[in-house]
Amino acid sequence: MSSIVEFSWNGSHIHYVDEIRMDHISHLTLGRFGGNSAAGQYKNEDGCLIWADETRSWEFVVILDAHHSAESAELVLQQFLTYKADIQGLLTKPYAQTFKEIEETFLHMFQEEEFLSDCRKVKGETACLILLRKDKYLWWFSIGDCLSYLFHPELAKLGQYQINQRQFYEWVGHVNTFDQDVPCFSSGIRELRKGMNRILMTTDGLVECPNEPYSDPEKIYNELQRHQGSDGIIALLGTIRENHVRDSTTIIFWEVDVTQDVQMPSDG
Repeated sequence: MSSIVEFSWNGSHIHYVDEIRMDHISHLTLGRFGGNSAAGQYKNEDGCLIWADETRSWEFVVILDAHHSAESAELVLQQFLTYKADIQGLLTKPYAQTFKEIEETFLHMFQEEEFLSDCRKVKGETACLILLRKDKYLWWFSIGDCLSYLFHPELAKLGQYQINQRQFYEWVGHVNTFDQDVPCFSSGIRELRKGMNRILMTTDGLVECPNEPYSDPEKIYNELQRHQGSDGIIALLGTIRENHVRDSTTIIFWEVDVTQDVQMPSDG
């Protein structure tokens, strides 16, 4: 039986202000920069959770960007840990069954009455982006304005880079989309392309940086093309530090090599 690598972090514990921190969690790269104190930064309200199967059959990754305080990010991370057995049990099932059942699991998790009650008591709220890669498919569930990208030469030729669209005015926490009659979120499933796929998740400090070095996804793609592996993440974080970004930035990056055939047009 394969083992699972587990990692979680909240910026209220270690903030990395003025510091670029790089870590390798199994085959994933985690890059963190807490922002520049000279630009006024003094705290970090990001968070993340990484579960990865060591055989590389799946990765389950969550990234959080809170505001007003990190309390909401801490609460959401704790809720994932509460549901860890349920979620990881789903990940061991055949991929068709996993993708069929996983959204229902998260809707239940986020709408649990005790969790909603705890959310009403915290200071602030958080965006939350979840990615699950299993086999040659990538599933995403997005609340708010965190970003994710799928980089592959075939997609780049068509100008396609981004997975989810940022949505403003969606959060989990004191102001909570799941505490409405109809919760608002977005989700979907993408088939990866044959060959090397590069997946990147980030909080919005990367794109909301002075001089906007990475507001265009193509610029992120080109930066990663110029570097091998985690060197690209160091380059991204170094550039926003040099451009005096205030906001903290958390990036999670990994590569998936797909050997199976994938969808192609019938006339191609």
